[in-house]
Amino acid sequence: MSIDEYIAAHTDCEGDYLYRLYRATNIHTIHGRMASGHVQGRLLKMLVEMVRPRNILEVGTFSGYSAICMAEGLVDGGRLYTFEINDEMEDFTRPWIEGSPVAGKIDFRIGDAITEAPKLGVTFDMVFIDGDKRTYVETYEMALSVLRPGGFILADNTLWDGHVVDANYDHDGQTLGIRKFNDYVAEDPRVEIVMLPLRDGLTVMRKKPHPRPLSEGRGEVIDLKGEKGVLG
Repeated sequence: MSIDEYIAAHTDCEGDYLYRLYRATNIHTIHGRMASGHVQGRLLKMLVEMVRPRNILEVGTFSGYSAICMAEGLVDGGRLYTFEINDEMEDFTRPWIEGSPVAGKIDFRIGDAITEAPKLGVTFDMVFIDGDKRTYVETYEMALSVLRPGGFILADNTLWDGHVVDANYDHDGQTLGIRKFNDYVAEDPRVEIVMLPLRDGLTVMRKKPHPRPLSEGRGEVIDLKGEKGVLG
């Protein structure tokens, strides 16, 4: 048994519908491994359950696997908006999303999320970036602009099959896009960040809340002697 098989065996099952979707994705699409898959899908669902977002934005629907996983974790009344820029995926993806048990929570759209998502007029609590690697920085900036303070951004494929540290890919556009993104967010003071070595790399970021000015109110403080004072 490989370590990946061991991890999968000790992770919640994905369920029959997602199993069939993942299998169909690998049979009927050219890049089937782009789908999130069992373990990452369960993590996405759990993260949604932990954060409890009302509105999620996904950039890069592909076959709909990750969208369904995240929608499974949404609270009642929650909504997931997912954009796929490749219109050739629509005939495959839309029936799977609309036939899923969480179809009512998913708004699937064909289009460029960088330009179209801000037009929704929605403030998001969570964003999942899994689109064109060459435009990850631009997608990230768009995501920050529609994300509430304290909200979360997840970026997939940030290790890019190890190519981020392989000089043989120094002239590959998608590898360069991922490297640029990784360096960019690592130096961005607007977010807290951790990169996880899950599957092909998953980076989790939290948009820092706006600090509350002291002039907004007076707060009670306690010194080391246990004596109370007033802040502000």
